[in-house]
Amino acid sequence: MNIAISEAKPPTWSQTLQTYKKSIPEELFQPSLVLSISYFFWDYAWIIGLAMAKWQLNSLWFEPVYWFLQGTFFWALFVVGHDCGHGSFSGSRRINDFFGTLAHTILLVPYHGWRVSHRTHHNFHGNIDKDESWYPVSKSEYEKMSSVSKFLRFKVFLIVFPLYLFVRSPGRDGSHFHPESPLFSKGDRYKVVASSFFWGLWFLSLTLFGLNFGFWNLFTYYIAPYSVFVVWLSVVTYLHHTAPEVPWYRGKSWDYVKGALSTVDRTYGIFEPIHHNIGTHTVHHLFPKIPHYNLLKANAHLKEIVPDLKFESKSVLKAVLNSSANCKFVSDEGETVFYQGDR
Repeated sequence: MNIAISEAKPPTWSQTLQTYKKSIPEELFQPSLVLSISYFFWDYAWIIGLAMAKWQLNSLWFEPVYWFLQGTFFWALFVVGHDCGHGSFSGSRRINDFFGTLAHTILLVPYHGWRVSHRTHHNFHGNIDKDESWYPVSKSEYEKMSSVSKFLRFKVFLIVFPLYLFVRSPGRDGSHFHPESPLFSKGDRYKVVASSFFWGLWFLSLTLFGLNFGFWNLFTYYIAPYSVFVVWLSVVTYLHHTAPEVPWYRGKSWDYVKGALSTVDRTYGIFEPIHHNIGTHTVHHLFPKIPHYNLLKANAHLKEIVPDLKFESKSVLKAVLNSSANCKFVSDEGETVFYQGDR
């Protein structure tokens, strides 16, 4: 469904955050360390098991199967680390940071650098000027963009996540690795250094693996599934935040609740339980402290008072094509705006 700018209307939700919170039982906000660690080791077990299966089978036909499945479980492990970053893995910050570092480092994601920028994304989601992820450009900015910038942002946007970690997004200076980056406060910086150090150790380990066992083995065991992981991460996050009917806000028109509700829930079919129901996204944006294994229950309660939560049922491919064609920029004027295409 293509929605023209004249057809899009801002939502009329008017409840307070506290009202939404009261609709969800308190126990769903409480993490279970046993459950969280179980999911962590479940994903790691699949990752190790798939690598062992590839080694044992040593079959060319299994290569693409391995790449896809391994990349999918890389993404699942990232979601567990994502819980750690929100503090919904456990009630202990040290435990969260420990398991978050273990989950994200092997995916070449600097845990603390990402954790801080993702916190900014949640705190200001839907705010054109302050959001961190998948925020729109204005029409005048779009018209000034170079062909290279347009190519990266609108054509190959599903594979640029590694570049984003190093140089951030257009118009937002900084790096997820540098402790002096404008992303971070002084209190964040020593943890950013630690994450960058562990990232460097893992990168060195991968390099040594390639030198000792050959580039092909490095590619087939790690780089190819890592690429699948990057596409999974990009597709899911893009579709949660980019759709013609999703409003964006400027200035005083924005508040936390409106921004959090300006997300899209969707299903990924058989993959939904594999990547821990992260498609249930609106309730996660309202209350990021809810562990992933409680999202479905929490969402059921939320829908009782917000029955018209945005839900996308079209296929992933159709949704990506629809959003990429119709979500190029927003108007330079107006406090509540919607994406437009360039046709």
